[in-house]
Amino acid sequence: MSSPTRRPPQPEWLAALERRRSVSAAGLHAPGPDPKETRRLLAIAARVPDHAMLVPWRFILIEGAARGEVGALLAEAYRARNPQMPPEKREKFAGIMSRLFPAPLAVIVVSRPVGGTMIPEFEQELSAGAVCMNLLTGARALGFDAIWVTGWAASDAEARRILGLGEGERVAGILHVGTAAETPADRPRPDVEALTTRWAPPE
Repeated sequence: MSSPTRRPPQPEWLAALERRRSVSAAGLHAPGPDPKETRRLLAIAARVPDHAMLVPWRFILIEGAARGEVGALLAEAYRARNPQMPPEKREKFAGIMSRLFPAPLAVIVVSRPVGGTMIPEFEQELSAGAVCMNLLTGARALGFDAIWVTGWAASDAEARRILGLGEGERVAGILHVGTAAETPADRPRPDVEALTTRWAPPE
């Protein structure tokens, strides 16, 4: 049997991965993905490691007029869920909820681990996280900008109900996708050398 031939490096892919960075949701504007591009983006997102092919995640799309509608419901829920908060502070954060979806497209990646299998729930949640990362990378490859966030709307039970989650489901990420008028400067990155060791037998 002959030795396999290595594929040539893809400099453009590498350069794009090396430059990837998030853009704040408030900085994302139209244009966003059209329906065909959105389908392609979700197909890219779904190409992730998934032990036993359980598909332990799903997508919820928020776009168009739905962005304002769900924002209004989340703002109302925030007020109701935080009666003890000083009114001025409560209104400030309720306002943030009302404007939670400024980008043309938001993709909620829902983690839904499958029970009764030999695959640990943690592995299934990691698969949902990989979906989020593929969405970020895919958005970049399609010429858009994006950010992966969570926050109150991802963790509060009533907010999750409003977003469309069911029993046993959690928000792995809210991915905002659009076009940035200006990409911020890069942030400091981890020192990979300081974080890396090579295995040696335990003493």
